[in-house]
Amino acid sequence: MTKVAAAAYPIAYHTSWEAWQEYVEEWVKKAAIEKADWLVFPEYGSIELVSLLPENIQKDAFRQIREMQGFVEAFQKWYAELAKKYEVLIVAPSFPLEVSGNIINKAWVFTPKGLAGYQDKFFMTPFENNEWGVSSSEKVLTVFETEKGSFGIQICYDGEFAVGSNHLAQNGAQLILHPSCTETIRGATRVHVCARARALENQCYTMVSQTIGEALWTPAADYNYGYCGAYSTPDLGFPEEGILSISEHQKPLWHFQEFDFSLLEKVRKEGGVLNYEDHKTLDFDFKNEEIIVRKMSC
Repeated sequence: MTKVAAAAYPIAYHTSWEAWQEYVEEWVKKAAIEKADWLVFPEYGSIELVSLLPENIQKDAFRQIREMQGFVEAFQKWYAELAKKYEVLIVAPSFPLEVSGNIINKAWVFTPKGLAGYQDKFFMTPFENNEWGVSSSEKVLTVFETEKGSFGIQICYDGEFAVGSNHLAQNGAQLILHPSCTETIRGATRVHVCARARALENQCYTMVSQTIGEALWTPAADYNYGYCGAYSTPDLGFPEEGILSISEHQKPLWHFQEFDFSLLEKVRKEGGVLNYEDHKTLDFDFKNEEIIVRKMSC
């Protein structure tokens, strides 16, 4: 069994770098105490670092993520240290990273050995495109392979399309993680509904981590609505509705779920329907871009 912790994470205001470090460590420590193997933080949880910038920058959605670039190395170093100290795998909050003049939404994965890899976001929401200037990434997917199982990441809006999860599952991902950041009930609902759909389509597991609460000091993430959930296909050996567990809405917490990956092979061969196999007959791709899938050992 693999125990995964997904965060319902409030974007907090910090008065110093040290205060931010203490805040993050306390979160990691709580999950480690509960013997979680993998920890999943939500999309754009890194935006709380904007609280360390001057007030005039905090109020400028476009400028603030460009000023955040000064935190990149220290952000990576701290999550790497925490993964090593608490002997856990951490999917860090996604970070709007400047790459060759473009801003890419990137989620890094850290293990006790250090940085294991990353996953970038493919699909941009109108807010990301029009107000933040965040760009779509190159079409590269990563399957993270560990002794505890394998997983892939679909950041928020990416999970609302079947293409990425299908490629990840067909290349060995047993669990698809959905770190997300939404401001409304309908936004959170879209993420959870689609996570359930991806679990059904690929006869795999999915799990959602979301931001919650208010951060009125930054227009980038001023309102957040979310909760956590873990899902499976509604078929042989799994819950009738495909819902493994759901957390309380808008409550800061770690949501824990244990996954038995050995059950997936059976349902893919003997289930009432064979979605995973039948998806092999379909052509999932971008019209003008090739999707590359790489495998990373963690």
